[in-house]
Amino acid sequence: MVSQSYVRKNLSLAWPLALNALLMQSMLMIDTFLVSPLGEISLAAMGIATTIVSFVLGVQMALANGSQLVLSRAVGSGQHLSLNKGFWAGLIINVLVAVLFWTLITAFDKVLISKLTDNVALYAETERYLAVAKFIIIFNAITQVMIALFNALGRTKVPFKGYLIELPVNMAMSYALIHGLFGFEGIGVQGAAAGSLIAIMVRLLYLTLCIKLDDSIVLSIQSLDASLKSNTLNHFKEIFPVAANVTMLQTGATIYMLLYSQLTLNAYVAMTIVMPWIKAGTQFITAWAHSSAITISQAIGSRQMDDLRKNVDISIDMAVMISFVSAVFFLVLSFVLPDLYPDLDPSTYVALASIAPLYILLPIVRGYNTVHGHVLRALGKTTEVFKINFTGQWIISIPLCALIILHWDLSFFWAFAVMPFEEIVKALPFRHLARKSLNEFDLKKAENLMYD
Repeated sequence: MVSQSYVRKNLSLAWPLALNALLMQSMLMIDTFLVSPLGEISLAAMGIATTIVSFVLGVQMALANGSQLVLSRAVGSGQHLSLNKGFWAGLIINVLVAVLFWTLITAFDKVLISKLTDNVALYAETERYLAVAKFIIIFNAITQVMIALFNALGRTKVPFKGYLIELPVNMAMSYALIHGLFGFEGIGVQGAAAGSLIAIMVRLLYLTLCIKLDDSIVLSIQSLDASLKSNTLNHFKEIFPVAANVTMLQTGATIYMLLYSQLTLNAYVAMTIVMPWIKAGTQFITAWAHSSAITISQAIGSRQMDDLRKNVDISIDMAVMISFVSAVFFLVLSFVLPDLYPDLDPSTYVALASIAPLYILLPIVRGYNTVHGHVLRALGKTTEVFKINFTGQWIISIPLCALIILHWDLSFFWAFAVMPFEEIVKALPFRHLARKSLNEFDLKKAENLMYD
C-alpha cells in the first residue's frame, strides 16, 4: 500500500512537469514557425540569439531545481520559517545571477555576435532580437523560483497552468508584433522576442496571484532575520554544483554537435533531425526523476526515512520501466521518420537507419542515470554527481568522440555510439554512490542538510 501511494504521488507530480518541459520546447518551435516567413536572415538571427538566451535560462532552471530540493525539505519539516528563508535565499541567488548575465550580454553582445557571424544584415537582426530578449532573463529568474516553490509543495499543476496561459499569449503577441495587426506594421524578428517577454510577464503575474491567494503560503520579508545571510550562503553552496553540472553538460552537448558537424552533410542532417525527438521523448523520464527527488527531499525534511531505501529502489525501477516505454516510442519513430521527412536525400535515410539501434537504446541507460543523479542530489551529493558527469563526459566521452571523428575517421554509427557509451560509463559509479550514500544516510546527515 505504501509503495502504491509513493508511485501515485510521484506520477501526479511528474506528468505536469513533463508537459511543462514539452510546452517550453514548443514555444521555440512556434516562434521559429512565425518568423520563417521573414526569411533565412531573420531565422538565423533568432537562432543565434536564442542560443545565447537559452544557455542562461538553462543555468537559471538548474539553480531553481537546486532550490527546489531545499524548499522540498522545508516543506517536509513543516517549518514555515524555513520555507520562507529558503524561498528568499533562492530568489536572491537567481536574481543576482540574472543581473550578472544581463550585464554581460549588455556589455559584450556586439563582441559575442561578431564572433558568431560576419554577415552585416545577420549581425544587425541578431542585435535587435537580443536587445529585447535579454530582459526575459530577469523575469525568468523570478518565475523559476516561484515554480520551484509550487513544485516543492507538490502542486506541479500550478506552474503547468501558467505555461498553458503563457503559450497562447506568446503566440498571439508574437504574431501581432512580428507581422503587424489592425494597422500596426509589425517590427519583424524583434517582435518574437517582445512577444515572449510579454508572455513571461503574464506568467509572472499569474504565479504571483497564485501565491497571494493561497493562505497556506506565507512569504514575508518582515519575518526574515540576520540568519538569511548564512542561509543564502549555505543555499548557494548546495545549488551551485547543480548549476555547474547543467552548464557543463550543456557545453558538452554543444561540443558534441560541433564535432558531428565535421561528419558528412547527410550524417549531420540526420543528427539534427533526431536530437529534438530524443529531447522530447525522454521528458517523462526526467520528470519522474524530478518528482522522486521532491518526494525524497520532503521525507528527509520530515525525518520520516524508514522507507527511504525502499522508495529509492521504487524510483529506480519505475525510471527503468518508463525508459523502456521511451525505447518502444523510439523504435516506432525509427519506422515513421522517413514519412515525417519525405524529401531528404537517400544518404540521409541511410544515416538515420544506421543510428536507430543507438537512439532506441539511449533512453534506457540515460533514464537509469537521470534518476540516480536526482536522488543523489536529494541526499546532498550534488558535488559528487558533478564529478561523475564531468569524468564521463569531458574526460572519457568527448575526447573519444574527437578521436573517432577527427583522427580515426570512423563511420557515423561509431561517432553517435559515444552518447550511449557515455551513459554506460556513468551507470556503475552512479549506482555505487547511491548504494553507499543510502547506507550512510541517517538522521544526523538529514539534520546537516537543514539550514535552520
